[in-house]
Amino acid sequence: MADATSAALPESLSLAGRKALVTGASRGIGRAIATTLAARGAAVAINYNSNEGPAKELQAEIEQAGGTATTVGFDVGDADAVAEGIKQVVEQLGGLDILVNNAGISIDALLMRASPESLQAILRTNLEGAFHCARVAARHLLKARSAGRIINISSVVGEQGNAGQSMYAASKAGLLGMTKSLAHELAGRGITANAVTPGFIETDMTEASVQGKARDALLAKIPLGRIGTAAEVAEAVAFLASPAAGYITGHVLRVNGGLAI
Repeated sequence: MADATSAALPESLSLAGRKALVTGASRGIGRAIATTLAARGAAVAINYNSNEGPAKELQAEIEQAGGTATTVGFDVGDADAVAEGIKQVVEQLGGLDILVNNAGISIDALLMRASPESLQAILRTNLEGAFHCARVAARHLLKARSAGRIINISSVVGEQGNAGQSMYAASKAGLLGMTKSLAHELAGRGITANAVTPGFIETDMTEASVQGKARDALLAKIPLGRIGTAAEVAEAVAFLASPAAGYITGHVLRVNGGLAI
C-alpha cells in the first residue's frame, strides 16, 4: 500500500513520512479515511473507544498492504484520556502531523422529545471531543509547521439542519465554527484547519436505517442521484492533508452530491 500506491502519486499529493491520527476510525467513514491516508504513505494511528476488534483488524489490513499503522483506544470526550492517548500516538509514530476529528455519535429525536442527557452525550463526543483532540494535538502539530493539518468531519446537517436532528446539527455546526477559529489561530505557524461536510454516505449504519420509500425520497433530493461512499469522503480528507492543500485553511469542503449547495 504505502510503497506502491504512494510511490505512484505526485509529490504534492503524497503523505509519505507523515504521521496521522484518525479518531473513530474502526468503522465507516473513519475506517475509509485511515485506509486512504495509509495508502498515500502516512503512518496512521487508528483510534477507537470501546470496540478494539475492528480497529485491530484494520491495522492488520493496512500492514498487510505494506502500510504502517497502530491502534490507540481512548474516549475523545475525556480530556485526560485524550492527553494520554495522543501521548501514546506520538511515542509510537514518532510525532504527529495530521489530526482527523472523525469520532461522532447521533441520537435523533424531535425537539419536544429530546433529553438534556442526549444533548450532553452528543456534544461531549462530537464537539468537546474534537476540541480536546485539537488542543492536545496542536502542540505536536506546531513542530510539523507547514505539514500540520487539522481536518474536522462535520456534516451537511450542520449546514442546513434536519428535522429530528437539532442536537446533532448543533454539534456539527459548532464544529464548523471551531474549524474557522482554529484556522485563524494556527495559520501563523503554518498549520491549516479545514472541515469536510459529508452528505448521505453509504455505511452500515445508514444502510440499516434508511430503506424503501424513505431511501427513494432521499435520492430524489440529491442532484447527482446517488448516495456517496466513505471512500469519496476519504479522498477529500486525503487532499486536505496533502501538500497540495497547503494554502487552504478555514474551508468547508462539501461531499454531498449537491444535497446542499
